Amino acid sequence: MMMAAAPSVSAAPAPGTLWSMIDGNKEYVVVNCINTIEYWNAHKYAWKKAGELFGVKTSWVGSDNDDTAVMVQNLESVISKKPAGIVVLGWDEGLAPSINKAVAQGIPICTFSGDVVTSKRDTWLGTNQHDLGYVGGKKYAESVGGKGKVAILTYPGKGLFDGRQKGFEDAFKEYPGIKVVAIGNTKTDPMVSIQAAKDILVRNPDLNGFVCCDATGAMGAVTAVKEAKLVGKVDIIGLDRDSDTLNMIKQGVIKGTIIQDDATMLYWAMFDLISANYYLRTALLSTDNKAAGAKLTPNRIETSINYIDKSNVDLYLAANKIYVSK
Repeated sequence: MMMAAAPSVSAAPAPGTLWSMIDGNKEYVVVNCINTIEYWNAHKYAWKKAGELFGVKTSWVGSDNDDTAVMVQNLESVISKKPAGIVVLGWDEGLAPSINKAVAQGIPICTFSGDVVTSKRDTWLGTNQHDLGYVGGKKYAESVGGKGKVAILTYPGKGLFDGRQKGFEDAFKEYPGIKVVAIGNTKTDPMVSIQAAKDILVRNPDLNGFVCCDATGAMGAVTAVKEAKLVGKVDIIGLDRDSDTLNMIKQGVIKGTIIQDDATMLYWAMFDLISANYYLRTALLSTDNKAAGAKLTPNRIETSINYIDKSNVDLYLAANKIYVSK
């Protein structure tokens, strides 16, 4: 005779633990822009998983363009709803007044990826943008024997892109045989990126390679190099791991790509916001943290930098499929 299985019992969190304090009805919101690019899929996946892990509600607000005014409107709308916490892409310093408003209202708020340095945000989370470019520059230089003419595809005037460009340039200073001959403006737009890369090739027919500060730059370079029939003669190092870039690595058109830890960036953001709402409100740094003007949230949380080439590209392509299947 078979005995019926005992019903499963979910034990309540032990009193006094972090899990017992968390209010599952509270909502945490990401405010983003250029929301249609594949790069955000891993972030969205991580944000949803973090909400499930901590037992809270999550949502994602994002415009399809990079208009700072639209981002400000979205952020202001989110603030008016008084969520438990906000994570905002640090796209432009124009976000600072709105970020400061959230801080003044006691809403924990973090920037991610890029930072808004003039704001009073609690914590910045993401990859060190200079190091991202520096690692990319070293990988490129090592792959070409430290010689040749190279162009950088970037978005000048945007803090996170300027940091990456400076990183590439600093890496190349260590290789006297490498000369940066052109800077192309992609505006993070695929069509603009293609034209920027084509223009560079026309002006520099002896170019040896492109290094890129975002995924649109890599694919713009791919199109330009293919149309000029220069595959195998002009090297490309990409940045980020959209599927088009990874497939071009498999085909040997792109040598490799430098990637940010997009899969955990927003997990650490959630951890930071949860900590700010519960533990850090009572942490004994002083007997009265508010009166003491004590800041307990981290100033910066840096995530890792990784590199994809033919040796590991299939593993990352498989992950890209998981992000959109859940």
